[in-house]
Amino acid sequence: MLAKQIVKLPKSQIDVQVTIPWADMQPKWDEVFSKAASEVEIPGFRKGQAPVNIVEPRILPQVQQDVLKQIMPQALIEALQGTTYVPIDYPQYNVTAFTKGGELKFSARVTIKPEVKVGNYKIVNAKRPPLKQITEAEIEKIITDLFNRWKLRQPVQSANTPNAQAGGTVAFNQPAVPQQGPAATAPNDEFAKQMGAANLAELKTKIKTDLEAEAKYNNELDYEESILQEVEKITIVDIPEVLIQDELARMLLSLQRNVSDRGLLMEEYLKGQKKTVEQLKAEWRPQAERNVRMELGLSEVARQENVNISDQELQSEIDKIQDNRVKQQFTQQEPQMHLRHALRQTKTLNLLKTIVK
Repeated sequence: MLAKQIVKLPKSQIDVQVTIPWADMQPKWDEVFSKAASEVEIPGFRKGQAPVNIVEPRILPQVQQDVLKQIMPQALIEALQGTTYVPIDYPQYNVTAFTKGGELKFSARVTIKPEVKVGNYKIVNAKRPPLKQITEAEIEKIITDLFNRWKLRQPVQSANTPNAQAGGTVAFNQPAVPQQGPAATAPNDEFAKQMGAANLAELKTKIKTDLEAEAKYNNELDYEESILQEVEKITIVDIPEVLIQDELARMLLSLQRNVSDRGLLMEEYLKGQKKTVEQLKAEWRPQAERNVRMELGLSEVARQENVNISDQELQSEIDKIQDNRVKQQFTQQEPQMHLRHALRQTKTLNLLKTIVK
């Protein structure tokens, strides 16, 4: 039987020290050795027929590596059985002793699922911010901007030829949009019809409705953010470094997409900011830690409140996806797992909105 010793380390890591006697390893060693010996080719002998004393020096290093690759992961699983430790990243192995006929000693540095403690989230004071009121000035500004862009698409006479019908030409700033009567100098019903409304009054009403919907949506996001910030404040956890690095990678990817949408290259953006990627990550690190703490705290609330996502709820969300190529990805287990987690977090946040003060 293997012997083990588990040492708890900071940042939600453990060091698992394992010793395995040769008797427990020999069957696997013999299996790997026989397979390697049957495949080696040595001049003067038929394949797999060379004497062991000639074959062994040639294949011994590879046999040792293959045995370690098979034995250590299984031994680590066995060493963690009966504990509450759940690995969340690939272990880092370090072999301290291993020879044919002798015991194997190795250690494995393992990042584990962190222990999370959340305070009394039912009494946190998360205030909903005041709902933004839409002013007539905001509506008029949008109307004016739309009108100015609309005018640019209208046909205009060439400045050099005042009378197009008398042999002159008509100049176009952009492809013409049908226009009735003389060119408008201010927003009117004809302009409103080109914008998809029956008249100017209806266009203003539509714009106001859209602005109010956007304000309500942003207000809800701000309220949710205030709840999450309160949860983060009462969450105690020793955050694993791997989770911080994952969050930094997510933040960087988000920036890259934003930069690309603006028609820039990441190299150009960094040059303009006079910063490197590593400098950005260093600046982002405190926020990344808060984001991870917030995420872990919300997951702990979900556990305490027994929030789960059923297979039916998961499938219902997948069915909403219109792009078949994207939907096809969710036939795989890992994307389903990530989607289920995201849905669980959203469901937990909605629950918190009903119970926090």
